[in-house]
Amino acid sequence: MGVTPPTCYNFKVTEDRRFSPDEVAAAYRGIRERVVSLLRTLPDEAADKNVPGCPAWDVAQLSAHLVGVPEDVLSGSMDGAPGDDWTQRQVDRHQGQSLAQLADAYEATAEAFDAVMAAIPHPINSQVVMDAYTHEQDLREAVGRPGGSDDARDIALAFVLGPMTKNRPDLAADVLGAELDVNTLQRALSGRIGVGALTERGIDGEALADYFAGGPVRPPA
Repeated sequence: MGVTPPTCYNFKVTEDRRFSPDEVAAAYRGIRERVVSLLRTLPDEAADKNVPGCPAWDVAQLSAHLVGVPEDVLSGSMDGAPGDDWTQRQVDRHQGQSLAQLADAYEATAEAFDAVMAAIPHPINSQVVMDAYTHEQDLREAVGRPGGSDDARDIALAFVLGPMTKNRPDLAADVLGAELDVNTLQRALSGRIGVGALTERGIDGEALADYFAGGPVRPPA
């Protein structure tokens, strides 16, 4: 049985919600274009800003991960993905590069990765968008430049909520019943809101943390 979202949400989330491959690929292209543009407009000193959503990283390191994902997919360097060792290699590979250089490196993956992205099956293609969109929002939060795309956000939400409505409809109903604004909902489901803060917002934070246990996306304590 599916879970019907409250009317405050402008997207449909059920266990069978899917976006077309073209929609998903277009959403990823939009993320990359926005991130490249943003990196090119930031001052050099922004590279050292801490990223609240990923407190172990600064802006340059977060950007290195965004660049590194398509690089590694294209080169076949997927050993350990999506774990910490894999992402650390991306950070190490781009250590010392300026934000402008990172923007150039990200843009350089565009043609080849777009061809690959169009062929990645569901739900892995949506997972790629979920990760990239979440980190776009991490970056924007760190530098105080809000923005993004409703389409990319909704793909990211559907990637998480689709399986949840099928496998844990009670938890999905609890999450949707909190009636968070849709952007806060996406942050909550991407591990960017802590357990205590989730509980304050009407979501069983411990239950959500248990649901995500063992995965790369989980609410901090």
